[in-house]
Amino acid sequence: MRVFLKNCQLVFAVLLLGSAVARAGSGDLMSISPKEASAMYSAEKAVIVDVRDDSEWNGRHIPGAIHIPLAQLSERLSELKQYKDSPVITQCRSGGRSAQAYDELKSAGFSKVYNMDGGIIAWDKAGLKTE
Repeated sequence: MRVFLKNCQLVFAVLLLGSAVARAGSGDLMSISPKEASAMYSAEKAVIVDVRDDSEWNGRHIPGAIHIPLAQLSERLSELKQYKDSPVITQCRSGGRSAQAYDELKSAGFSKVYNMDGGIIAWDKAGLKTE
């Protein structure tokens, strides 16, 4: 039963990923909803990079997210190099800084980058877990 549920999660994540790709146009920001991000992350098909400042991160954050403040992203890209060909979801408070991080990661050659619509505010509104 556990294997079946895990396979269902993977199928769901792939379907959501396909949905996000279909919505994005050429040169557009690839955005996904918090629920799509959660499904991809839960299925271990993506990492979440939180680009908020330290005080925001310390207040609450998505469990397991990687914290790299936007101001430090360019000098800390090496910490993410293992994810260069994996889905990477950028996330901030409401979506502005994570869109900048999205652009920076794409420029650095990351092939599968997504911006989480609405940031941690939308994540909270969706009832998803933080710590």
